[in-house]
Amino acid sequence: MSRLFAPTRVGAFTAHTSTWVPAMVPWRSTEEGDATPEVVDWYGRFADGRPGVLVVEATGIRDVPSGPLLRIGHDRFVPGLRRLTDEVRARSNGETRVLIQLIDFLRIRRRPDKAVYLGRFLSIEDRHREAVGLDRGAEDAAVRAALAALPHEELLAALSTREVEDLEFGARERVWDTHLEHIAELPRTLPGLFADAAERAVAAGFDGVELHFAHAYTMASFLSARNVREDGYGGDLEGRVRLPLEVLAAVRERVGPHVTVGCRMLGEEVIGGGTTLDEAAWFARRFAEAGMDFISISKGGKFEDAKQPRVGAAAYPYTGESGHECMPTVRIGDPGPFGRNLPLSAAVRRAVREVTDAVPVVGCGGLGTFREAEAALAEGTCDLVAAARQSLADPDWWRKMQLGRGDEVRRCIYTNYCEGLDQKHKEVTCQLWDRPDPGEGAPPPHAGSLRSSDGKRQLLAPRWDA
Repeated sequence: MSRLFAPTRVGAFTAHTSTWVPAMVPWRSTEEGDATPEVVDWYGRFADGRPGVLVVEATGIRDVPSGPLLRIGHDRFVPGLRRLTDEVRARSNGETRVLIQLIDFLRIRRRPDKAVYLGRFLSIEDRHREAVGLDRGAEDAAVRAALAALPHEELLAALSTREVEDLEFGARERVWDTHLEHIAELPRTLPGLFADAAERAVAAGFDGVELHFAHAYTMASFLSARNVREDGYGGDLEGRVRLPLEVLAAVRERVGPHVTVGCRMLGEEVIGGGTTLDEAAWFARRFAEAGMDFISISKGGKFEDAKQPRVGAAAYPYTGESGHECMPTVRIGDPGPFGRNLPLSAAVRRAVREVTDAVPVVGCGGLGTFREAEAALAEGTCDLVAAARQSLADPDWWRKMQLGRGDEVRRCIYTNYCEGLDQKHKEVTCQLWDRPDPGEGAPPPHAGSLRSSDGKRQLLAPRWDA
């Protein structure tokens, strides 16, 4: 038997194969965060391919508006999520284990019009008065008018670095903004919120949870080398790992030993002054020692190097170099996109193996063929193989390979058409779905819509009959 289709222990359960579909946001829930029929169908379609593990999209742990993203911050979300887990088990014949990724994120605003920013959002201080040649008694309105009259470059020189970013990109909270009470209190509030969400996940029938410690979001920001909090939750490695460990402990205490609890984390941030691979390996070793059941490795995806959004849009953390490294395309430089990020999971796995053999490491990054996946396992770069974009292109590809029908796999072409839809908050689809191969049929019967809201795209992959 190949390594790819051999079982692997993942905490409290054994995955029937070493195959993994990582979390992808499909933009199919309601504005209130409910699981719609289209959400259920999205995961049911992945389950048709019977991967060993399927991870449900980043799901908000707070009961706050977040657009058409799944939420789990209240008990009212449990029934919809239960329909999702039931669908996955039914469509996979009970073979696929299903996890849910739990995420917290801080406030980010859209890039404002300059007049609106200067007229409403900028907090006027004496340094602004000085910059425009007004005395300290000048009214705020006069200062705002004087700033608005400056040439743009002079205006930027009159603003602080943070104010320039708020104007040019949109205001964004950081975990080290401890002058804000709700940010200062994150170490007190987040463990309980994650634990509550994990308890609801168990009630909804999930086999476990994946704590989102990656990319541009709250928990990854605590781990970041840029975290300069001075309250014991930032600075050195011990300070930066403190809250993630406390979240893990709170979740484990709540759900007990019979529920799998793992995390998604970065092997490297790929930003100036960001977390390095050596630091990531150190964090992973600490997580393994603390009882994390699996560690899934990603890369980059940060706000710090995101491209400037247009006025009225929010910054998107996958538009800069770190984002391209997270989801490498065929346009990326040497060594190309295929298996590009496996050295990260290999280094993390070596560090984890120094303390335990019981914590599997999930590797990913441009893996789209049996040969690549099997080699990753044989060479010890990871214990389970994750593929997002290839699984999106062909949800049945795992089963096709296992049945010896690899020549029927619809290959991802790694142009990130799907990522472009995600950036625009449109329903994520694959361009190849609208060009079915000979012998493929219409999408499987389902309860949701057949086509995207613009009527132009198929919402599910074409049907494949084994």
